[in-house]
Amino acid sequence: MSAARLVGINHVALEVGDIDEAIAWYRRFFEFELRGRIGRRMAFIDMGDQFIALSAGRSQPPDSARHFGLVVDDKEAVRAALREADVPVAASGSLDFHDPWGNNVQVVDYREIQFTKAPTVLRGMGLGELPKSDSASRELRQKGLG
Repeated sequence: MSAARLVGINHVALEVGDIDEAIAWYRRFFEFELRGRIGRRMAFIDMGDQFIALSAGRSQPPDSARHFGLVVDDKEAVRAALREADVPVAASGSLDFHDPWGNNVQVVDYREIQFTKAPTVLRGMGLGELPKSDSASRELRQKGLG
């Protein structure tokens, strides 16, 4: 029997202290719609064909090396908003931060990485044509994906 092939990530689950506070905090930096809620214990941030599940009840200490990456259409706009809100981030380069509950987040720009959304998904998200950088396009072609 052969092993199953990894295809992608459906969602990331984050534990937070309070769902409403977490939604409000993340809205300060990202534009998104909620996919749904389950009472006051869970909410789902929509990302087209993927989502972030927020779950109330975080009890562990802040993450250090463990993190997850969010793909955005404008990394520098996120950096500026985080800096304006006094969230510690580097002035340039990698964009990493901790949310108030200790989740370690890394933000990457869609144009600069191999991750690709189908054109129909991009259009459905209101992103239309979101081009890749030359280096990301080259990496995709080298894998036979561009």
